Amino acid sequence: MSDYNSLRFNRRGILKSFGAVLAGSLLDRTAPAEPAVKNVNLHSSPSTLKITDLRYAVIVKPGPSPCVLIRIDTNQGVYGLGEVRDIAGPNYAMVLKNRILGENPLNIDFLFEKIAQFGGGARQAGGVCAIEMALWDIAGKVYNCPVYQMLGGKWRDTIRIYADTTESMDPKEYGQRAKERKEMGLTWIKMDLGIDTLKNIPNTVMQPAGLSNWELRNQPHPFIATEVTDKGIDRLCEYVAAVRDAIGYDMPLSMDHLGHIGVNSAIRLGKAYEKFNLEWMEDVIPWYYTDLWKQITDASPTPTITGEDIYQFTDFETLCKNHAVDKIHPDLATSGGILQTHKIGNMAFRYGVPMAMHFAGTPVCCMANVHCAAATRNFLALENHSLDVPFWQDLVTGIEKPIINRGFIKVPDTPGLGITLNDDELKRHLKPGTGYFEPTPMWNEKQSWDDALFS
Repeated sequence: MSDYNSLRFNRRGILKSFGAVLAGSLLDRTAPAEPAVKNVNLHSSPSTLKITDLRYAVIVKPGPSPCVLIRIDTNQGVYGLGEVRDIAGPNYAMVLKNRILGENPLNIDFLFEKIAQFGGGARQAGGVCAIEMALWDIAGKVYNCPVYQMLGGKWRDTIRIYADTTESMDPKEYGQRAKERKEMGLTWIKMDLGIDTLKNIPNTVMQPAGLSNWELRNQPHPFIATEVTDKGIDRLCEYVAAVRDAIGYDMPLSMDHLGHIGVNSAIRLGKAYEKFNLEWMEDVIPWYYTDLWKQITDASPTPTITGEDIYQFTDFETLCKNHAVDKIHPDLATSGGILQTHKIGNMAFRYGVPMAMHFAGTPVCCMANVHCAAATRNFLALENHSLDVPFWQDLVTGIEKPIINRGFIKVPDTPGLGITLNDDELKRHLKPGTGYFEPTPMWNEKQSWDDALFS
């Protein structure tokens, strides 16, 4: 067939096919059109979605508590769940209500920048981060995909858990409790071991007499003149040796809560613990002393880590680019929420710094961490403080149980955070005198003009 005839044939075929389609459409005017976008929740209209309410419930559990759950409602019945960091109050979130009402919850970056100024170190960031979690939960439900997918997909299908154990003044008992954790299936253990263990043993801690409770708890470590003696270091090593004897050397062992000790003691302990192959020593001094952290890290063969009380991205970057610590340890309920923590992890990866994650709340915040950890390449392990809380996993439904299975959490593929609240169980653990997601009209109006940060 010539090119000319071939062209005529093809044109004739195209016109014939088009005519058939046109005729069919004219004959069946009532046929419903196929939606152009198939992955959108048809019960919502993303472009007209608006925030209509913000409510909370305060939950009490063993361990770090109370925990404030929040719920962001919309005009289309889609809601999002978030959690204020443990031991922080609901006011951190509720003061932000008037700044998000009427906004489209899918504009997550815009809303985060709108409220970010009201965050701060440690628990002061709890409200900003709780709202950010809830916005991602809404977005996932609207677009019918899990949060991790919106962060770029996942690097892993399960999230490794690490946990500490109850302390004991008897090193052998301490080791036995760690062994029981390993028998639960955990593949990573952390132990709390500080100078409080030495308080009844003479000549183990050099400390000025008569320090006030404020000095002991609130004064930064370098300013209370407290150092550990050789005798004290030897005693602390007995505890670490007992735990290592109980769990072996085929799994990571981390350490926290060393106490308010000086830089020199931190370095000496780092050297003494070298033979135990610790994965890290945590928060040995406040995170903002970058130069002192670098001094400790450079001199200590035991790796260092900090970050659970850091809010600003730039503060994490300062630690990482100066290699002031070996690892970082953000708490997602402080470090800006899901997206900011993911960005922090990506930044740290570029500097060769691994990221563990601090967490001590309910399954709501836990799942926010799980999605972030799944999507963050340099993630190591996620903390959990509720292994001994029998009702912890019963607070939510919609997720595979047990939530923690042999030391791992399976990353859910259900939309948003992937969980639904178990109302009956949550109501059994409400803080006395508080309600369950009751109306909060008293927070609807602005109470101060503090959005104008510059002229």
